[in-house]
Amino acid sequence: MTTFAVTAASGRLGRLVVEALLERGVAPGDVVAVVRTPGKVADLAERGVRVRRGDYSEPGTLREALDGVDRLLLVSGDTPGQRVAQHANVVEAARAAGVQRVAYTSILRADTSGNPLVPDHRATEEALAASGIPTTLLRNGWYLENHTEALGQYLAAGEVVGSAHDGRVSAASRADYAAAAAAALLADDEGNRVHELGGPGFTLGELAATVSEVTGTPVAYRDLTTAEHVAHLRGLGLDEGTAGFVAALDASLAAGDLHTDRDDLQRLTGRPATALADAVRAARA
Repeated sequence: MTTFAVTAASGRLGRLVVEALLERGVAPGDVVAVVRTPGKVADLAERGVRVRRGDYSEPGTLREALDGVDRLLLVSGDTPGQRVAQHANVVEAARAAGVQRVAYTSILRADTSGNPLVPDHRATEEALAASGIPTTLLRNGWYLENHTEALGQYLAAGEVVGSAHDGRVSAASRADYAAAAAAALLADDEGNRVHELGGPGFTLGELAATVSEVTGTPVAYRDLTTAEHVAHLRGLGLDEGTAGFVAALDASLAAGDLHTDRDDLQRLTGRPATALADAVRAARA
């Protein structure tokens, strides 16, 4: 039997991947949920999933957590600046444990993008290549939740504010990306694989129009220059560094860094990605 492990399994994406594996018929005893705090997934343990403690910053815990694992999903850490070292710890532990394949949640166009989130992902991809472990790169696009979780803010302000101009973003839900990750883990691939993942593209102007249509509340898109966007964010209370980072993300959207025409997501999951309007309806509900 094949043993699958998912890191960060108590997080919003990792937990969905565990659930997706179980829904696809993987026996709970063949799934290892690697978490920093096992108590957070006690319910998974009760269902028969093997829960093991593993902390990206504690290499010893990772080697024990990955013992006997055949295929691993490395869910990227959530702390920019620390991720390269943390991910390297996981890669080394996987190599030492004899893991046969590692799938990694990277970012769309990681090899060419100017997105400020890319350097950590690119360095991790390079570490995986150097490890010699067969690798599946899951280059995830934007999350729909990045926008829908701000729905209340859009409705209260009557506008979506940004500096992405007419750049298109290929977004999908966490559940979509989790389903793709589970499918990739289950695939009997040989060698290395790269999947550029994203849903149907939309602009921030189309986002505002969709919010208006779904909610019945008029919401417009106010497009700013990068400098104006930074000033706007500073006015909302963000510090200079954070405001600059957020504006740089929009500049990346404007450049098309988070847009893809490839259908890798649909091919992996066997279904269309979640539509923007459906995501807004769910957030409204």
